[in-house]
Amino acid sequence: QVHLVESGGGLVQAGDSLRLSCVASGWVDSLYAMAWFRQTPGKERELVSAIKWSVANTFYTNSVKGRFIISKDNAKNMVYLQMNSLKPEDTALYYCAAANRIAPVASTTAYEHWGQGTQVTVSS
Repeated sequence: QVHLVESGGGLVQAGDSLRLSCVASGWVDSLYAMAWFRQTPGKERELVSAIKWSVANTFYTNSVKGRFIISKDNAKNMVYLQMNSLKPEDTALYYCAAANRIAPVASTTAYEHWGQGTQVTVSS
């Protein structure tokens, strides 16, 4: 089992930046990929960005390309999401997720471990 804890959410204005952090513990030696998802009420959970744990292959959903940057620190078992030029439509509960099994990092079904989420609210 992999335990994930997110931090860094908050209330910001449009155009501001936030950095989300996620620390992993437990079966971290077998991590294959980590990702950030987001969800708003009444909508399905959306894969925002993902990164392979062993190499820096990354994925971004189209709506955040050029604004968000995913990164990792293997030594600290942490993954980050730098969110720049935030828009009101980025408002959501953001979840950190981890995958132990080999699968395309952009596959929404690849991730079997989840954090509790951190709220990001962007006001206009």
